[in-house]
Amino acid sequence: MNVSVMQSSASAAPVITAHEFEGLRRWLHANAGISLTPAKQPLVTSRLAKRLRELGLSTYTEYLRRLGSDRAERQAALDLLTTNETYFFREPRHFEYLRSVLPTLTQSPVRVWSAACSTGEEPYSIAMLLSDALPNHRQWEVLGTDISSRVLDAARSGHYRLERARNLPPAMLSKHCLKGTGPQAGTMLVRRELRARVRFEPINLNETLPDFGQFDVIFLRNVMIYFDDATKRDVIARLVPALRPGGHFLIGHSESLNGLTSSLRAVAPSIYRRD
Repeated sequence: MNVSVMQSSASAAPVITAHEFEGLRRWLHANAGISLTPAKQPLVTSRLAKRLRELGLSTYTEYLRRLGSDRAERQAALDLLTTNETYFFREPRHFEYLRSVLPTLTQSPVRVWSAACSTGEEPYSIAMLLSDALPNHRQWEVLGTDISSRVLDAARSGHYRLERARNLPPAMLSKHCLKGTGPQAGTMLVRRELRARVRFEPINLNETLPDFGQFDVIFLRNVMIYFDDATKRDVIARLVPALRPGGHFLIGHSESLNGLTSSLRAVAPSIYRRD
């Protein structure tokens, strides 16, 4: 899940006290693992201001109380406070690496988990690569998970602006996607048969994970930059058991697991292996 605090809107945010911001900061850290600095206060309050007006609430203290008792509102707040920047075949070296290790993956089916999948471009990129690179008799599965129900709804639709596919090879675009025409011009739709091969599930990496079995490759890219070290260690400890021995763990190019785990060995920058 590539995660960042959303940019402020044009409307003015209501006044928030330091105590209220600290409460929101603690809540977001506890529920999503995201660590906010004081510099993020204007962005957070401007994003939540409209929601407070919709609920008829006049203070952030009231909203914090609402978060404590309303599960649906907790999900709404997570959707509002996180946004996701991604596109097809982002950081292409990782996909080149995935293609290179496919011949070494002997178990069937080949299983890949996009553990912070955002709006789906990453798991669909993985699915396109597996579909093209594996022999027809090899079975494969792709799982995409994210904390935000909003982005998962978008992922399941498989409908994107064409600019999201700027790194998508033309042959893959033609084979696996339909270009929109008329009112849908400038968009693309992942073909139904590929969409059917990718499963999306809501998962909070900061909670006990469901038992999805083990995977050959786990992508966890561009999300841990928003976690403190303690949260990073906890998340990695939850994910490692889901990686098959010899499996590969990929993180964002700006991230590192140095000092965070002894269960994974670096084999290249941002690429690790479970021995």
